[in-house]
Amino acid sequence: MLSRLREDIQAIRDRDPAARSAWEVVTCYPGLHALWMHRIANWCWTHGMHWPGRFVSHLARFLTGIEIHPGAVIGRRVFMDHGMGIVIGETAQIGDDCTIYQGVTLGGTSLAKGTKRHPTLGRGVIVGAGAQVLGNFTVGDGARVGSNAVVVKEVPPDSTAVGNPARILHQEADAQREKAANQMGFSAYGISGSGDDPLIKALHGLIDHAAAQQCEIEALKAALRRQGIKLDESQEPAAPVDPRQLNRLVDE
Repeated sequence: MLSRLREDIQAIRDRDPAARSAWEVVTCYPGLHALWMHRIANWCWTHGMHWPGRFVSHLARFLTGIEIHPGAVIGRRVFMDHGMGIVIGETAQIGDDCTIYQGVTLGGTSLAKGTKRHPTLGRGVIVGAGAQVLGNFTVGDGARVGSNAVVVKEVPPDSTAVGNPARILHQEADAQREKAANQMGFSAYGISGSGDDPLIKALHGLIDHAAAQQCEIEALKAALRRQGIKLDESQEPAAPVDPRQLNRLVDE
């Protein structure tokens, strides 16, 4: 038991750079307090003492702001960071080494008693702040759920779920998409590394791209003329793109 407590404390220190000492973790981390009280509540629940289990769970909710049903199964080294507003349902299962941020709900979509109604998180899953994971399905090992995502279907291992309703981003395809987007100054995930507005960044990238294409087209036309190839000059040429002027308009 003592080694398990040390393991809980070390898991928080490993994953939270704000944790300066074991004493600070023990005394100031509500996620840890809720986890320890859940173990008492779960022991009562699994030994047929349902009311004491619910009462301990209710007391933990009052003290920490984290509501965990005593029937939920939680693995080792689980870290509930900040914790306020986390709700974990009766048949939820959380694997080892998961990290859950504030405002997360692991909820059910069925009213049928005696059935599994809540999600299962695999090992090493990260669930971002405000995410809602609803229903009886599995979030695979190493998966990530983005902040404020609403997940209602299975998430494959080592993938990312974002949005409402959540869509699945697979690592290989989205890495290529992100690389292509960054070449045009666009952040596919809504924020750049420097914190710039992604919409403004995308517009700047499109303007610069259009200006570069204009230069390439003029160079191709000049090369064709040098080779004696006649071009259709009957249509009025388009106004040239002035990237500096357009970029200033975007910034304003």
